[in-house]
Amino acid sequence: MNVNTIEAVYFIGAGGIGMSALVRYFLSKGKKVGGYDRTPTELTEKLIAEGAAIHYEENVSLIPADFLNPAKTLVVYTPAIPATHQELVYFNEHHFEIKKRAQVLGMLTHTEKGMCVAGTHGKTTTSTMAAHLLHQSHVGCNAFLGGISKNYGTNLLLSSESDYVVIEADEFDRSFHWLTPYATVITAVDSDHLDIYGTREAYLESFRKYTSLIQPGGYLIIKQGLELQPDVQLGVTVYTYSEKEGDFHAENVRISNGEIYFDYVSPLGNISDIRLGVPVYINIENGIAAMALAQIGGANPEEIRQAMATFKGVDRRFDFKIKNEHIVFLSDYAHHPAEIRQSILSIRMLYPDKKITAVFQPHLYTRTRDFYQDFADSLSLLDEVILLDIYPAREQPIPGVTSQLIYDNLRPDMKKYMCRKEDLLDMLKSLPLEVLITLGAGDIDNYVPQIYELLNNR
Repeated sequence: MNVNTIEAVYFIGAGGIGMSALVRYFLSKGKKVGGYDRTPTELTEKLIAEGAAIHYEENVSLIPADFLNPAKTLVVYTPAIPATHQELVYFNEHHFEIKKRAQVLGMLTHTEKGMCVAGTHGKTTTSTMAAHLLHQSHVGCNAFLGGISKNYGTNLLLSSESDYVVIEADEFDRSFHWLTPYATVITAVDSDHLDIYGTREAYLESFRKYTSLIQPGGYLIIKQGLELQPDVQLGVTVYTYSEKEGDFHAENVRISNGEIYFDYVSPLGNISDIRLGVPVYINIENGIAAMALAQIGGANPEEIRQAMATFKGVDRRFDFKIKNEHIVFLSDYAHHPAEIRQSILSIRMLYPDKKITAVFQPHLYTRTRDFYQDFADSLSLLDEVILLDIYPAREQPIPGVTSQLIYDNLRPDMKKYMCRKEDLLDMLKSLPLEVLITLGAGDIDNYVPQIYELLNNR
C-alpha cells in the first residue's frame, strides 16, 4: 500500500497536533478521512469542517462504512493510544494495514527530500521557521509541523512543485527512526522520555541511530557541543551550529527597542542584518539552524532575510497575548526543565526590571518523578510561581509523585503557590501582576482565553 493507492485513511487520535497535519494532508489528496479522538477541541472541530468524519466515543460501531475495507484503508495511530483501544483491536483483528504516524511520515521521506528537525527542545519553532523560509522562497516546500504556524494558521503547508518536505522528527517512542532525512538539524539531547528509554545512554543511542539514517549525499547540522557522537553514512556532510560558534553562527548581535538584529555567518554564504520577526533571544539560535536548512534547500540571501523578518512564530511557543505598559501576558509550551529555564531567561532579558510570575502545569508523572529537582531549579529563576496539578496525558498516577515535589524544592525565599485549575482565575485576580507566563504542554492552554479576558479588563 502506498500513498497513491490508498482510498481511505482512518486516524486513531486524530486531534493530536502531529496527527491533524496528516489528516489535512490526506484530505488535500482527495482521500476519505475519518477517525477517533477522546475529546472535542477547536482543532478537531476544524478538521470536521474541512471534511474529516471524527467521533469522540471509543466504539467500533461508530466507524463509518467508508473505512471498513482492509484492502483500501490505511489506519494511522499515535503511540499515546493504548493497545487495548477497541477500535485499534478491531483493525488488528481484521488485518488492516496499520501504521504509526511516524511511519507515514517516513513513507514521505522516501519519496521526497526530508528536511527534518530533531532534538529535545526547539524542534517546533525551528522546523516552522525553516518551513516559512522555504515556503516564502522560490524553492517552496511541504511541511508537517508540530504546532500551528501563526503565519499560516495551520500545521500543514503544501506545494505541488517542491520535492522538499519539512518534518519535526520526534524522539518519543523512537518515532524518528522511521525517517530517512535528506538534511536534519539536531538541536539538543537533554534527557527526556525516560519512561520509554530507561537511561540517558539509551536516549543518546537513539539519536546516534537517527544520524545513521540520513541519506548519502545529505546533511547533518548539529548543535555545537552536544554529548552525541554522530554515526553518518559515507557522503553525508556534517556541520555544527550555535549562537556564537560553529560552522553556522551569529555575529554582531544588536538588541534595542524590542528588536533583535544579527549577522549570519555560514559556509554557504553570509547574510548581514537579519531581523528576528519574533524578537526572543533563543530565536537567534533557532533561526541559525532554520537558515542553514533553507540555504541547503536553495533559498537565496534576500529571500531568507525577508522571511526571517516576517516570521510570526508558533501558537503556544513564546506566544504574546497582551503586551502593553500595564501588563505582559504570554503562553509557552515549555514542559522540560531546560526549555523552562531558557524561556524564563529570555523573558528576563526582555523585562529585566519587572516582576515575572509563571503558572506551571507539569506534564506527565514520569517526567515529574525524573526531573522534579531540575524543574524546581529552573522555576526558581522566577519571582513568583503558581503550580498546578500534574497533567497525566497517557499515564496513570504514581504514588508520591505530585506537584508538591517541585514545590518543596523551589527557592525558599520566592513567592510560591499550589493551586487547583478551577481556582486559578480567582488566584490571579488576587495577585498584582506585571509579566505573566503560562508554561506547560497539557490543557493549561484552555485557560489562556479566560486569563486574557481577566487581564485585559483590569
